[in-house]
Amino acid sequence: MIFANRVEAGRRLAAELHELRGRDVVVLGLPRGGVPVAAEVASALRAPLDVTVVRKLGVPYRPEVAMGAIAEDGARVLNEDVLRTAGVDEDRLAAVEAAERAELDRRAREYRGGRSPVAVAGRTAVIVDDGIATGATARAACRAARTRGARRIVLAVPVAPPGWEGRVGTDADAFVCPETPPEFMAVGQFYRDFPQTSDAEVVERLRHGSTREVTVPVGDGSTLLPGELTLPEGASGVVLFAHGAGSGRLSPRNRFVADSLNAVGLGTLLFDLLTEEEAEDRANVFDVGLLAARLTDATAWLDTPLPLGYFGASTGAAAALWAAAEPGARIGAVVSRGGRPDLADQRLPEVTAPTLLIVGGGDPQVLELNREAQQAMRAAPGTRLSVVPGATHLFPEPGALSEVAELARDWFLTHLAGAAPAAEAA
Repeated sequence: MIFANRVEAGRRLAAELHELRGRDVVVLGLPRGGVPVAAEVASALRAPLDVTVVRKLGVPYRPEVAMGAIAEDGARVLNEDVLRTAGVDEDRLAAVEAAERAELDRRAREYRGGRSPVAVAGRTAVIVDDGIATGATARAACRAARTRGARRIVLAVPVAPPGWEGRVGTDADAFVCPETPPEFMAVGQFYRDFPQTSDAEVVERLRHGSTREVTVPVGDGSTLLPGELTLPEGASGVVLFAHGAGSGRLSPRNRFVADSLNAVGLGTLLFDLLTEEEAEDRANVFDVGLLAARLTDATAWLDTPLPLGYFGASTGAAAALWAAAEPGARIGAVVSRGGRPDLADQRLPEVTAPTLLIVGGGDPQVLELNREAQQAMRAAPGTRLSVVPGATHLFPEPGALSEVAELARDWFLTHLAGAAPAAEAA
């Protein structure tokens, strides 16, 4: 197969990695050609995108010949056969490595623009390049991720020679490559359009990667909560998610809904409302005032002129309604999924944002609580209760969560996408 360009190759590769979607994954592209491929993979997997900067170590008098490679965090791979054949001693190797290490550090700073590297400790690191020939740079990248504490390393490329896994060995835990043609000579022969990727393009791809990891300061700023901010190009609004019952930013149900919103141009912020230590105390899960304060702090931190909405689930729905009722809150719409709005209690009459309450028809107790909440929310224009027939509390039935996502999507498009940004409306 011949790929039209790196973008098409990235989409083809992403299809092979679909089982990782929604998991705790970070995608690391090898600059420069691997970054456009990695950007497509990261977008499809809804995963943060970063680079893993690698430099080839060329033989001093024949720099095109690789005698090894280095990566960030001190990772190094050497080709002992080339070193021996070329007669490169320790001093000359050290000189080449010092020069390449300086260039590596410079590029890492330039590519990230002063941002810290995305954390990989305890996570699955998907390392992506536009293809593999010798495998030296890929091995160095894998070793760097291992040094940084990656739980699992997946090396993924669109094209490679047969038996390419043996060139990497145990430096990766899994290998993904849709095309391994027997006539392989060079990576570029399998692309119709294969221009050199510039540093500027790498920077642009990283800057506009749709999903990035963020740290949200709350309270006095000393408590930091991890999150994921997704901003599609030309986003028409941003929806902040308030998780319930102790779940957090990795909730597969809320991620499913967020994907539906992102697909129609709405940004999303999924973040943990509680630290790991706080979540161990079940009382915190039902402390709606605390959860609402965290959501209010996150809204202030986001500091965007785009229209804002809240999506709350279970106890998070009460927190969303509580926060939406705060004086000065500029929340354009709220959606509650299987929520407990009753826990917002006396704040319900103060909610003015249009609110959609989504409840499963097979969840009678929560359905009754939502009916009572709807009556209490007379100040919220057009508040509506939508019942998903046959669905129980977590909407596990076939098609139930898809209906939730469609209802939420349409609600936010109606009430956010047509709203003017705050800066323009003022």
